[in-house]
Amino acid sequence: MTFGDRAAELAGITSALLGWRPEEFWRSTPAELATALGLDGQPGAEMDRSSLERMLSQFPDNREK
Repeated sequence: MTFGDRAAELAGITSALLGWRPEEFWRSTPAELATALGLDGQPGAEMDRSSLERMLSQFPDNREK
């Protein structure tokens, strides 16, 4: 599953469970999403440095205009 696929799935979940509109989903931080879904503080909810680095290499932030 790609990042886009997972994001679309999570956007649908937040819409169904929380009533969030797409712009609310996209403006939220991962911590806000985890808290809203009741995942904060649960094992696996936190991201370690190696996971962050792996994600950054897979999905670089190319915002050059």
